[in-house]
Formats: sequence, structure tokens, C-alpha cells
Amino acid sequence: MTPRQRIQAVYRGETPDQVPFMLDLSHWFYHKNRMPWDLSRSYDVPEHALIDYHKSAGVGFYMPNLGSFYAVDYPDDIKASTLKSEDGREITWWLETPQGRIERTRVWEDATYSWAVKRWGVKTEQDLRVLGYALANRRYRPLWDRYQAWVDAVGEMGVVYVGLGYSAMGHLLNYWLGVEGVMYAAVDWPGTTRDVVDQINANQLNLVDLLAASPVEYVVMGDNFSSDVQPPHFFARWSRAYYEEAIRRLHAAGKFVAVHIDGKLRGALRMIRDAGADCADAVTPVPMGDLTPAECREEAGREFILSGGVAPNLWLPDTGLEAFREAALRWLDLRTKSPRLIANAGDQVPPYADEDRIKILRDLVDKYGTYQ
Repeated sequence: MTPRQRIQAVYRGETPDQVPFMLDLSHWFYHKNRMPWDLSRSYDVPEHALIDYHKSAGVGFYMPNLGSFYAVDYPDDIKASTLKSEDGREITWWLETPQGRIERTRVWEDATYSWAVKRWGVKTEQDLRVLGYALANRRYRPLWDRYQAWVDAVGEMGVVYVGLGYSAMGHLLNYWLGVEGVMYAAVDWPGTTRDVVDQINANQLNLVDLLAASPVEYVVMGDNFSSDVQPPHFFARWSRAYYEEAIRRLHAAGKFVAVHIDGKLRGALRMIRDAGADCADAVTPVPMGDLTPAECREEAGREFILSGGVAPNLWLPDTGLEAFREAALRWLDLRTKSPRLIANAGDQVPPYADEDRIKILRDLVDKYGTYQ
């Protein structure tokens, strides 16, 4: 079977010839080759260099990190702008509406090869209303020719996940307020926070409907879930209804849905499974996570797909190779309990990762990931 056929089999509830193997190498690849990692733009065409590396290394592909498959427009009374500083080290996004203006800024961190938050955009209750007004009026246009170009470029080496972006709570936590700001907003402005979350999520369902009517096969959702930030009771209050409805609509259209869980797992795997998703993406067990592989399967149940397995710190050259191998084998052992399993990294392969470990994991999957 090809990598694509193996991934398809797992999503269909079938047993492939071996555990599918795929990695998100984008962050590592950009750092290794000192390529731009520019959040102010998206890719209009496939990243052929990245895809070709996957093929040459025998690694399944699935995550077009900066791919652009639909356009977001605003009505005339809303202006959405992005500005990059002259030295290229800061990016500011702002939204202007009849109710006011808000802006947020990220700054480049070369050590981690990533964009850190410098300034959150929502500081007052009125700022929150501005955000709600702007995001509730987004309009979406399909760019399916771009999607097909990625599918064609990847070919049998994998699949192409298409991201829905953040839910309302994801926007607040990751873009505009931060964790602390959200906690204060939920207590100090509960009515406004409720209204804004509902407005944004209602708009987001328009994008869900666009994807439901598209040629897209695999949709990835998620708010960088971690059960210490969004425990089940918090998720039930703010986001569960949206996730359940989005997944219901996508399933009705024959799509598969993965949800990105890149933090603490205890409680999160079960809550996302119960919301109806097919797959937990970016699953990070011990030593960085809070569950062993066996505990992940126990919480997820037999039918929920677990995609992940090797924590980020184990990819680094200062971590012993034996620990890396042991973690990979413990993950592959889960195939004896359920074929709903994908061998992957816990989130992404990180910058500074030992390149040899990409090939080592591939060889371990080939040798120990088969189904008899």
C-alpha cells in the first residue's frame, strides 16, 4: 500500500498493511534551510521543496502549514490589514470597524524560529465587541484549484489536511486575548464574551459549509487544545456546541475530521472524541505529555484515531537515541490494541531536530509497524 492508501484505510476503519507514517516537517525544514517562516503571507502554490523532501526521505505528507485554500473577505465597513516592519521582525494585524479599531503584534524569535506574541489586541470590553463585529462578518471564497494543486503535488505520498482555523475561543486564546485575558474576560464580561463567541462561531459555520461542499477530504480543526487550558468543563461551556455542529455537517458531506491536540491529553482526548471527531492529531505522550501511549488508547477508546507518538524533546540530538527508539516502539505497540493509529510526531518535528531520526522512525515503522 502507498502512504496515502494507508492513511485512507485508517480513516475508513480498515486495517492497512502497516501503521501509516507521516510527519509535519515544515517548521524543521524552514529552520534547516533558513527559509522564511512568514505569518504575514500564505502559499498560493504548493511548497514543492518541502513536498520533495518528504518524498526523498520516505515520509508521508499531510500538513500544508501555510497553504491557502479559501479567501477571507470583509464588507466595506470593515478594514483588515497586515503590516510587516521594515526590518521584517514584527508583524501587526489590525481590524477597523464602525465600533473601533484593534491591533495585535508578533515579533520574530530566531532562537526558536517562530513568532512570539508581543502585544495582545483586546484590552477592553469594547475591544471585544469590535472583534466580534469584525469576525462575525467575514465572507469566504473557495480556491479549490490551489487545493487540487497540492493534492497533485503530494500524490500517493500522503494526503492534504485543510484547516478550518480557530474557533471563537481559539481566536481569543491564541490571537487576541491570551489565556489570562480570556479568564478575566469570562468573569468580568461574561455576557459580552458569550455574545462574541456565539457570533464568531456562527460565522465560522459558513466556512464549514463551504468546505462541506468542496472536494476536500480531510479537515483539521483545533484551538491548540491542552486540557490544563481548556478542560472538559470549559470546552463544554464555550466550544462544544460549535465543534459538534461543525463535525456533524462535515460528516454529513462525507469528510473526515481531525482535531489538533498538542498539549495535555488527560480529559482532552475523551472530550474531542465525544464531540464526534475521527482523529486526534499531534498527540504528545510522555515524557512531555501527561499520558503514556497505553493511557492515550485507554482514554481514546478503540475507534478514535491517535496520530502522534514521539514527543518534541526526543527528536533533539542531546536526547539519547535509545529513548527516541523506545518511545517510537511503545507507540507502535498500540497497533495490537487497535488499527486506528498513525505514527507521527507529537505536534511538529522541531527546529534543531536530528535529521537522522526522521529516517530512523521511518525504518522502525517499516520493521515493527506491520499488521500480521
